[in-house]
Amino acid sequence: MRYTSMLLISLLMLVAAQVQAGPVDINSADAAGLAAAIVGIGEKKAASIIAYRQANGPFARIEDLVNVKGIGAATIEKNRRNLTVAPPAR
Repeated sequence: MRYTSMLLISLLMLVAAQVQAGPVDINSADAAGLAAAIVGIGEKKAASIIAYRQANGPFARIEDLVNVKGIGAATIEKNRRNLTVAPPAR
């Protein structure tokens, strides 16, 4: 019974964190933020996203993440609700 209660509390905390977090802007998030927001992406791949962004400019749309080596359309679709691209500042 104790194990079940602890598991339930952990799951509730995880869901609450996801609800509060909101989508992450792939043009402004740091590596830790990207790794936390994108399922299947670790710190190394998140660093690759930032390196691509620095070399090529901001992403125009979420789908442009496929241009980063190692990120495919399936990863983007799986994470679409967690990601956003903010309009450029004027």
